[in-house]
Amino acid sequence: MNVKILCASIAGAAALLAAPAQADEYPSKTIEVVTHAGAGGGTDVTTRMMMLRARRELGQDMVVVNKRGGGGSTAMDYYITLPADGYTILTYTIGHAAVMAKGKTDMKLEDLRPIARGTDDPQILMVRCGAYESAEAFVEAQRETPIAYGTTHVANIDDVSAFMFTKKGGMATPKIVPFDGGGELATQLVAGAVDAAVLNLAEAGSQIDAGEICPIVVLADERMAALADVKTAKEMGIPVSFSTVRGFVVHKDTPDDVAEKIEAALINAMNHAVYQSFLTAVGLDSTSVAGSDVWGNQIGTMVTDMESALKELGFIE
Repeated sequence: MNVKILCASIAGAAALLAAPAQADEYPSKTIEVVTHAGAGGGTDVTTRMMMLRARRELGQDMVVVNKRGGGGSTAMDYYITLPADGYTILTYTIGHAAVMAKGKTDMKLEDLRPIARGTDDPQILMVRCGAYESAEAFVEAQRETPIAYGTTHVANIDDVSAFMFTKKGGMATPKIVPFDGGGELATQLVAGAVDAAVLNLAEAGSQIDAGEICPIVVLADERMAALADVKTAKEMGIPVSFSTVRGFVVHKDTPDDVAEKIEAALINAMNHAVYQSFLTAVGLDSTSVAGSDVWGNQIGTMVTDMESALKELGFIE
């Protein structure tokens, strides 16, 4: 056989053998995003809005896998059984931090690798418009007599927010009245079933626009751009800051190049106008989006702070 022909044949065979490895370059199949929330909830919507552009960034389809139950423990316990290959991503929230703090999941902080944060949505104390003249009057009204706070969780971020605000502010211990969801809570606040409610901005948007509900204190380090006139608890000398955060993590053993590719894709997707418009619609801004360094530090702080608060309030030993 001619030497040139032989060499060409060998080169062709080598190329064919190399083809499968190239085809398996990440990602080469559908990526699943595991969530714990039902369709239409804040976590579900945030996840799907991220996925709109992330699909294009990664060049593969992405689907939501819903694992409800246990306040997030079912999703976490399911997730840690999956391969650390980047083909499953977990949507992680403040609720997961609370479950971890209470030891209700097999997942530990060291099992996770942070990828990116999608929302940083401060807890807001809201009242019926006209019920209190100011944030200071709201606090003074609770110095001796407790008021009823509506929440959507028990032993989780909402009631912990109310308990810690009143405790750190030297107020009477609140009466907690739980509801099934933020929409129902906002409606019942207007109806007078509770005196105050722990809500996020999007949950009471229509009632705020109608002048029925007024945000009175934001539990954040800085004022929200959408509520520039509403004081923070810290401004009032009450050191309490809680946010409903939602972001994305993968297994700690996910290969570096894969994790970095996912992070770059998600950050690009969430900095796109489509996702930024979603943030604006729910009263947030571009500062919600953060990379793995910021998000990783926040996850650690959330779990530590939640554990401390739950212990202080007697929810855990």
